[in-house]
Amino acid sequence: MAVSIRLARGGAKKRPYYRIVVANSRSPRDGSFIEKIGTYNPLLAKDDANRIQLDTDRAKHWLSVGAQPTDRVARFFDAAGIKERAARSNPKKGEPGDKAKERAEERAAKAAEAAEAAAAPAEEPALDEAPAEVAAEAAPEVAAVETTDPSADAPAEGSDEAAPAEGAEHA
Repeated sequence: MAVSIRLARGGAKKRPYYRIVVANSRSPRDGSFIEKIGTYNPLLAKDDANRIQLDTDRAKHWLSVGAQPTDRVARFFDAAGIKERAARSNPKKGEPGDKAKERAEERAAKAAEAAEAAAAPAEEPALDEAPAEVAAEAAPEVAAVETTDPSADAPAEGSDEAAPAEGAEHA
């Protein structure tokens, strides 16, 4: 008979509570068991002493006679120092699927196109700056001519200074 050390669920709906039991590996999860060796309450805080309660002597006994713990129970045993748990390595676990990779490639292509589009207008003003500099050099001569003109002191016909304020006509 193959014996396993596993969790048997109890508690109400959405309020889990587990017993750590030694059971026949062919019996149902919540079915009959050979011996209860502890409890696990996942609703308690991780640093709470009552979260996991184990009878370490009985756990060691069942491990010595060949009982196989499930992965979760093996984690509990490792934390309690009963049995060393081998670290697992699954490098493909975090790797995205094929469709996710395709979507990422499409996003990267769109981002590259947007970067090229943003870079192209940034280069064009650099070309327009040279004629602006030439115009700025010529501008002081034009400004000097305008300031010597006596009509420069008078406000222009289209300026805001000569026009009455809006709404003043109706008052």
